[in-house]
Formats: sequence, structure tokens, C-alpha cells
Amino acid sequence: MPTSGVMTMGEGILFIVSAPSGAGKTSLVKALLARDPGLALSISCTTRAARADERDGVHYHFLDRVDFRRAVADGVFLEHAEVFGNLYGTRETDVRRSLAGGRDLVLEIDWQGARQVRERFPSAVGIFVLPPSVAELERRLRARGTDSDAVIDRRMLQARSEMAHYGEYDYLVVNDSFERALDALSAITSSERLRVARQAPRLASLLEGLE
Repeated sequence: MPTSGVMTMGEGILFIVSAPSGAGKTSLVKALLARDPGLALSISCTTRAARADERDGVHYHFLDRVDFRRAVADGVFLEHAEVFGNLYGTRETDVRRSLAGGRDLVLEIDWQGARQVRERFPSAVGIFVLPPSVAELERRLRARGTDSDAVIDRRMLQARSEMAHYGEYDYLVVNDSFERALDALSAITSSERLRVARQAPRLASLLEGLE
């Protein structure tokens, strides 16, 4: 029986984080990544224009619609969807490479993409971030001061539709307090790493012969 408890590297965990626009998903994921160096963010492809503070290959892979459609036809994407007139997609090879290397990965995608991902990665862990109320969600969207009333109305209609899919996820996190929501996300990632099914392969030399 081995005397060393050396861990072997297993496949990384795929976390899917979804939320309606304005629920604080992007800020929470950014803070989670800063807190947990064992997590990496999957960089999506998009056809929307880059914002002033965004860099290609860092925040998104920016593609024109022709290149994006070609990638869809070639089966490049693990998931893809159209959101508010822009196309978004996740390259399957990027995800598989990270997971095979033992890296835990976060996909920040909507429910449509999440459903597609689970078809190929049924063990993916789904987390849905909710606002404390629909009224608070609308207040946050208006407080941004970046959208017209018509756009906000459209976002609210979309948000209600998105939140109706909460039952397709493993965890629900209510972002009523940013720190509490961040702690909840951190607790989820930590507990998933400690599942017996994930720990056993990594602790094979320690556990061998115990049964």
C-alpha cells in the first residue's frame, strides 16, 4: 500500500453561470475569479463591437457576422445564441483543452447556451443568479443610465423569460448583497471540488487499499 498521499490531477470542473441582464452576474464572476486563482473564465466569441475598455482575446474574441456564421457551420462552437441582436458562442476546443488540463472553468452564458452545453457536458454545474426582486432589477437597469425606456422594457421582458428557466440549474444565488452573493458562489465552487466523485481520482494513492 502506498505511503504517500500525492494527488493525481483530474479533469477540471465546468461551472455555468447565468442571470438576466442587470442581476450583477458579470461583476460577481469577476470578483470570484479574483478571489479564486483556481478558476478561469472561458472567453466567448461575439459579433458585437468592442467597448472602449475591452481587448480582443482578453474579454471576448470579436468576430464579424460572416466569420461567426462560418464557425457555426464548421461546428466550432460548443454553444451559440443570439442576444439582443448580437451573436455569442463558446469554442468547444477551448473548453475541452482547459478541462483536460485540470483547470476549473467558468462559462458566463445565458440559459440557451447553458442548455446546449449540458448536452455535451452533463456533469457541468449550473448556477443561476437572481435579483432580489423584479422591481429591483428594473431599478438597477434604469440606474445605469445607458439605455432608453424602450430598451429597458425589452430587457425586462427578456429577463422574466430568462428567470423562468431557473429550474434547469443546480444552484440559485440571490444577489441582494454583493458580498453575500460572492460568498455563496465561492461556497458552491469549493463544495463541488470536495465531492467524493471528484476527490477520489485525485486522492487515488491515498485511498487505494482502504476498502
